Amino acid sequence: MPSDEESELPQLSASAFAALQEFYKEQEEREAMEMSARDVSVKGDFSEDWQLSQFWYDERTIKGLVDMTLEAVGTNANIALVSCPTLYTEMKQRAGPEAEVTLFEFDRRFAVFGGDFVFYDYRSPLNIPRDKSSYYDIVVADPPFLSDECLTKTAVTMKFLTKRRIILSTGAIMADLASRLLDLEKHKFEPHHRNNLANEFWCFTNFHKTRDVS
Repeated sequence: MPSDEESELPQLSASAFAALQEFYKEQEEREAMEMSARDVSVKGDFSEDWQLSQFWYDERTIKGLVDMTLEAVGTNANIALVSCPTLYTEMKQRAGPEAEVTLFEFDRRFAVFGGDFVFYDYRSPLNIPRDKSSYYDIVVADPPFLSDECLTKTAVTMKFLTKRRIILSTGAIMADLASRLLDLEKHKFEPHHRNNLANEFWCFTNFHKTRDVS
């Protein structure tokens, strides 16, 4: 028989015990997600999903685009990355303590970046937080598809987010449309990808750089 002391101990009901177990499970999942985010921030080891038209930049391109961005607005600016997740890790690491780096991205795997991740579908270009209107000092974008529709809708998002400055990485065949939609000019820096794509990619901006990125 249980002692008087044991019988006086509070007992959890089955429902309360189940709720407690669920709480601990959610806590473990949150901790695992936070650990995963820290690991990915260091390694950046997401695989490409070709069904989402994902083609990762090579290291030179990542460095070049981050250099260009930080030279344009400084290290403590608000920076939006639209559909270019491979820039996030280096941008976040090199940005200053007062900077805000936000990734607008369709692939929910990148939700491990926590509050820096905003789900984004170019087909609904303004389905993003309204308080981000003209919020970012610069927007860097790489529309997932080389189509007029994709660039046109992504351009709506870019105009909404930026105070003024824009960097666009896309196929050379989109040059005329990029000029018409966003008044962008070709920069001499040319992006490249880890898996060499057949399409030629160019970089476009609407501001003057103090020096070329090589």
